[in-house]
Amino acid sequence: MKLSLPKVVFGSSALGNIFEVVPDETKLRIAENWIRHQPSPVIDSAGKYGAGLSLKSIGQCLKELKVDPNDVLISNKLGWKRVLLTGDEPTFEKGVWFGLEHDAEQYISYEGILECYQQGNKLLGDYKAHLLSVHDPDEYVAAANSEADAAKRYQDILKAYRALAELRASGEAKGIGVGSKDWKIVKRLYDDGIQFDWVMLANTFTIYNHP
Repeated sequence: MKLSLPKVVFGSSALGNIFEVVPDETKLRIAENWIRHQPSPVIDSAGKYGAGLSLKSIGQCLKELKVDPNDVLISNKLGWKRVLLTGDEPTFEKGVWFGLEHDAEQYISYEGILECYQQGNKLLGDYKAHLLSVHDPDEYVAAANSEADAAKRYQDILKAYRALAELRASGEAKGIGVGSKDWKIVKRLYDDGIQFDWVMLANTFTIYNHP
């Protein structure tokens, strides 16, 4: 299947309360503009965004706007799973997300990616993510505390892509990709046989240069 994407893909981190608590009415207005400017929008999200709040808000807003699930394409960057919040604030990316009622933990492995995928679809409600990727594999490897740990983490990523490849082969996913801040791990994965349908590089002027 050939994957064709529009020139503009809409982000959704604001729906996860990044940097501030965003009112539900504002989130609905954001979703209205997705539909207004693109009849069949592509929306990018992630389980990490607000510990799943972004995904849940997307599903709620689209349902309220009576958007047909067949008229929207949702991308979910996988690797973070919603868990119970046990403290006053989430333990991941402190000072970035506000007003959250859940925490998020990283789950990058064959089983972990499938769990994140299933949880993401549950949060989306009547909608489903058909574009799937591993979220920030570069940061996952960079967090290693030894060469052996880095090697294990890289194997975790390869196993995660085995799960994504199976979802693509079964038709559950229309395409699989990667969301990364560092192009080098993307090249490494490609050289190791991962067949990407797209590559997303965050905060870049060009493939090789960051601001």
